[in-house]
Amino acid sequence: MSLLSNKAINESLNKLDGWKLENNSIFKEYELKDFSAAIGFVTQVGIVAEKVDHHPDILINSWNKVKITLSTHSQGGITNKDISLAEKIDNL
Repeated sequence: MSLLSNKAINESLNKLDGWKLENNSIFKEYELKDFSAAIGFVTQVGIVAEKVDHHPDILINSWNKVKITLSTHSQGGITNKDISLAEKIDNL
């Protein structure tokens, strides 16, 4: 899997809702109803990530906020795997 060009990354981000580029990664912060919803969301993300064998960095940074960061570490940046997983997470 090869790294995406800056143009391809920006085109993909334009199609994703709320995802941003930062330090060779893409990220999105989700605000959930409460702590239980945040934990449930993290569990769902984990299940999807395990199915596609691509694992995001996940931060619960308040009682109801979850930050998901995606990057293909083995490639040193953003690949189609990251964009695809971002789409899957947004569909949860």
